[in-house]
Amino acid sequence: MLKIAYHPIYTHPLPEGHRFPMIKYELLPKQLIYEGTCEEQNFFTPEVPDSEPILAVHTKEYYNSLIELSLDPKAARKIGFPLSKELVDREVIIADGTIKASEYALKYGIAMNIAGGTHHAYTNRGEAFCLLNDQAIGARYLLKQGLATKILIVDLDVHQGNGSAQIFENDPAVFTFSMHGANNYPFKKEISDLDIELPNQVDDQHYLKIIKETLPKLIDKQQPDFIYYLCGVDILATDKLGKLGCTVSGCKERDRFVLQTCKDQNIPVMCSMGGGYSADIKIIVEAHANTFRLAQHIFF
Repeated sequence: MLKIAYHPIYTHPLPEGHRFPMIKYELLPKQLIYEGTCEEQNFFTPEVPDSEPILAVHTKEYYNSLIELSLDPKAARKIGFPLSKELVDREVIIADGTIKASEYALKYGIAMNIAGGTHHAYTNRGEAFCLLNDQAIGARYLLKQGLATKILIVDLDVHQGNGSAQIFENDPAVFTFSMHGANNYPFKKEISDLDIELPNQVDDQHYLKIIKETLPKLIDKQQPDFIYYLCGVDILATDKLGKLGCTVSGCKERDRFVLQTCKDQNIPVMCSMGGGYSADIKIIVEAHANTFRLAQHIFF
């Protein structure tokens, strides 16, 4: 059964000016249920987790400054949201969703988080709307629990996973792969284990050629026993924050290839949705919904 983390807090604590496109977190489950792709039983509600898995990734000083709302104002501005208890609760609940979805992925082959993909959060700071790095927390949790020995992060958001690169820069148990826009944020990139920078307006043909040539070779070389897939839909030409030129059908083919590869290789995969900022909310929801449709079709 496809298990999906969802909590109403994913949308509602955000400041009014940031509600769009974050409303996608509310609309996606409704769309998936309405069209029959999912049923209520596919969704589970994450909670506020114990601090231990978070502190396995983030420094105690930084985490406490979030919990106590005492983060330095300059550091808070880098996050982009006004700091509040509700916002911090949202981030820790997203992290719990990814931890639990990771366990479900081990059981069913795949699991998903409606939110997540907060890959700009470093060990000791947050930025670009990311406070805590959910996939890094999930990866470290699996390793510490002995549930995985080698993890591959496949980050196909339009923005480089700079926080993930920093967190795992000296950890051979996690291989970070980020394919992103060369001229997109962050403008000062970190060094992932593998970075592929794409030129502006790259189209479906060239994008898909690169990922289809790269991923199988990477899996063959690294031999991961678990994959985190950050499947942002901000690679679309319609995206307001992206500079690539992919279509919704190209984005769907990207997801099909990644998920089918995981299935064929018998590697459990946990998906966090990542970015999506097209002006038309219908495009965002459709592009994200494709990932869930494919997960059901390929794995179940």
